[in-house]
Amino acid sequence: MAAEPSTTDTSTTGTGTTETGTPGSTTTDVLVVGAGPTGLLLAGDLATAGLKVTLVERRAHRISNLTRAFAIHARTLEALDARGLADDLVKTGSITPALRVFGSVRMDFSHLRTRFPFLLITPQYEVERLLEKRAVEAGVDFRYERELTSLTQSATTVTAHLRTPEGAAETTTARYAVGADGHHSAVREALGIPFPGEAVLRSIVLADVRLTDPPKELPLLATAPDGDSFTFIAPFGDGYYRVIGWDRHHVVPDSDPVDFSEIRTLLQRTHGTDHGAHDARWLSRFHSDERQAPRYREGRVFLAGDAAHVHSPAGGQGLNTGLQDAANLSWKLARVLNNPATPEALLDTYQSERHPVGTSVLRTSGALVRLAVAHTAPRKALRAALTTVLKHLTPARRRAAGQISGIAIAYDKHTHRAPDYALAGNTHLYEALRAGKFVQITPAGTETLTIPDALQLHWKPASARRDTLLVRPDGYTTSPTLPL
Repeated sequence: MAAEPSTTDTSTTGTGTTETGTPGSTTTDVLVVGAGPTGLLLAGDLATAGLKVTLVERRAHRISNLTRAFAIHARTLEALDARGLADDLVKTGSITPALRVFGSVRMDFSHLRTRFPFLLITPQYEVERLLEKRAVEAGVDFRYERELTSLTQSATTVTAHLRTPEGAAETTTARYAVGADGHHSAVREALGIPFPGEAVLRSIVLADVRLTDPPKELPLLATAPDGDSFTFIAPFGDGYYRVIGWDRHHVVPDSDPVDFSEIRTLLQRTHGTDHGAHDARWLSRFHSDERQAPRYREGRVFLAGDAAHVHSPAGGQGLNTGLQDAANLSWKLARVLNNPATPEALLDTYQSERHPVGTSVLRTSGALVRLAVAHTAPRKALRAALTTVLKHLTPARRRAAGQISGIAIAYDKHTHRAPDYALAGNTHLYEALRAGKFVQITPAGTETLTIPDALQLHWKPASARRDTLLVRPDGYTTSPTLPL
């Protein structure tokens, strides 16, 4: 069971009034701000762990059928598999074994040692639907149309001051809070945490269209010979294709409407054909920022997902990085709140583990987009050299695929991703992780637990392994220095 909150714990009704009769005042274990994928995964994890969780969102309750994010990488699918959601999500999208960049480099994911050796193309709203359903079933208290106006903290609690659509004031007091409220995070602003960075590209166009004659291999990032424009095409699997493009000579405000001819012209420049593009169901214009908060924690409040970092869309890593932030933070919060003996210092490892990952994603996605739009002689030469290396050196391609997919991410020499080992009893590691606990894998006959509440499983009888492996709830092996 969850540890008792530091403040008086009273049950809440759907209107935000406590049973004590204090209008608009509620208490909870963890307050999550932002009902996007990151917030939904985090809230669902915490509620599944037996904690009282309140999730507030400034928007009305609706999941849009339009989406900017659409790429789900292997490591994220493994995280969803550990929650029993991956197979259902895979059914909603289009599977592709490789990503083609700069027209000639094939980034192959099929060699990855995972149940999911591919890139899944599926709209963000499909991810949100699955995560919202899980969070609802776990008992998360959803409060939509709530605007955060300020935050106050004490040594043991954090209080969020909220405003309803009618202008009424509400407060929610929690033991911890997480800002998962996106690029323009009200939580980050309330904490006074800076968000340094810059706009990498302005006036990027986006369209969901049908193609009469689509490219034979997708997804595909292609650039014009002069480097003044690029396009990216990915299939949704429902007959529509996502096209993202940019033209150095047509940079206009985001508010300017996108004419369909703009999409066709970009395709012609980068592909030599518009592929018979027609029947657009969505046209949009946006700009791409690169920003990262210097710290992901301030007192009892954390930042996750786009509230902590935003990247260029190259490589499709933004949504994935946010979901993996949530998977890293949720088990640590649950352990600290549910186990009084767990040092609070465990929560500091969220910063030390995830901040470097955010920095790395900024660098790799930024490098990809800068090379895609290279127009000076030095940058064109660098792109040509990199293309040659990736085309002819298989190890380099595999390392790049491992980083982009998240499979190769490690936090230190002791803390790295654990593959989905087949174990005794006809089970696999990620099935066992669905219990939300540490999993200790040992040879048969070894029963001593490193952590008393870990699940004890054994290597398959035919396995040559005779070691003991302790795997964290997020699917990473543990570091001996981790404060548990």
